[in-house]
Amino acid sequence: MSDPLSRGEFFQVSAAAGAAGAVGSGTTVGTTAGSPSSTVAGAAGPAVPLKIRWYGGGVYELSPPNDSVIVLVDAWIWNNTGFKAFGIDKPAELSSAAAYTAYIKARNPGAVVVALTHDHGDHIGDYFELLGALSGAGVDVKTVGQSDMMRVGLVPKFKAANLDEAQIVLNNGAGINMGGTASYKGVKIELVPAVHSTALGYPAAGFIIDVGGVRVYASGDTDVYGDMSLIAMRYKPDLAIVSSGNGAFTMGPDDAALACKMVGAGQAIPVHYAHNPLVVGTQCGDLFRTAAGRIAPGMQVTLLRPGEMTTLHVATTQR
Repeated sequence: MSDPLSRGEFFQVSAAAGAAGAVGSGTTVGTTAGSPSSTVAGAAGPAVPLKIRWYGGGVYELSPPNDSVIVLVDAWIWNNTGFKAFGIDKPAELSSAAAYTAYIKARNPGAVVVALTHDHGDHIGDYFELLGALSGAGVDVKTVGQSDMMRVGLVPKFKAANLDEAQIVLNNGAGINMGGTASYKGVKIELVPAVHSTALGYPAAGFIIDVGGVRVYASGDTDVYGDMSLIAMRYKPDLAIVSSGNGAFTMGPDDAALACKMVGAGQAIPVHYAHNPLVVGTQCGDLFRTAAGRIAPGMQVTLLRPGEMTTLHVATTQR
């Protein structure tokens, strides 16, 4: 009898039919550490510019170059502890609700959409204060997340923050459930599963986000799971942004690289690390890059630094 497959080997076999051929055919992994003026070119195909700014932990923003719309994945910003381990001072515009609101208003976006993956503190920590501050300043802000969390679980907190959930939550307050869609001002967001827990007991989730001509898989907090190969088949994301910090909470760098292979993304960014003592520290990015070179050769990896805006040039897929 042969030895049982290791966890990684099992998922490698599970992914082979659905996603092994979906990653680019090159043999190197390109990486760039973000900086305010950096750009990262895709490996092949028509490239579309997309801005990303990592706020630390699993929180980041996405926007086209003209800021016509800004998508925030989760909302833990001024209380975010993801800068200290990198030896970076938090930028002034990320230091308070008032400062952040002024920063967003100065960019004059047509809309801000906050996609909430789940209700743990390092994702929802500044959520209600953020929504209240932006809407109170006249910013067109909407939010979306798993439907029962939005229309049942968080309703008392929306009301306590003087927010009308029927107005601020997309789909007239309903949010989205697995396979569901919400669209607003040129952004399309679909909900996909995440293998994780939540404080209120509603399903944790990831997102497929179409913004600025790029399709992004935002994993949220999750472990790797076999049906990630269906994400490749069904959605064909161009860019995967994945939790990778391991420790007590999510998949680690090796499994995150495998997840990116399974979803078929040609470019990838690791997040959700170095923000608390129970996850992998700043070395996690390099560990992910090494794992990607072994597990998904040809996939381009971009490593970010908290607070810095990076412009990616993402090779897009015809669908």
